[in-house]
Amino acid sequence: MSLALILACLWVVASAIVAMLPYRMQFPPGIALLILSVPMLIFVGYSHGWLWVAIVLIAVISMFRNPLRYFAKRAMGRQT
Repeated sequence: MSLALILACLWVVASAIVAMLPYRMQFPPGIALLILSVPMLIFVGYSHGWLWVAIVLIAVISMFRNPLRYFAKRAMGRQT
């Protein structure tokens, strides 16, 4: 397994650990993981191509669906 996919797997494990934290303690590490997902996707795409990026992107979206939904509504100017 390549370094890019190992890092993506570690990101998933870290996300699962953050999800087990109490809600008030999830925000800082959750935002850090959300920000780190962008370079991780670029690294996976550079190493393996668009198909693996799509798989990792589906994992990112499934783990951060509520924050991403919130930011999408904010960006479109809708009431949150």
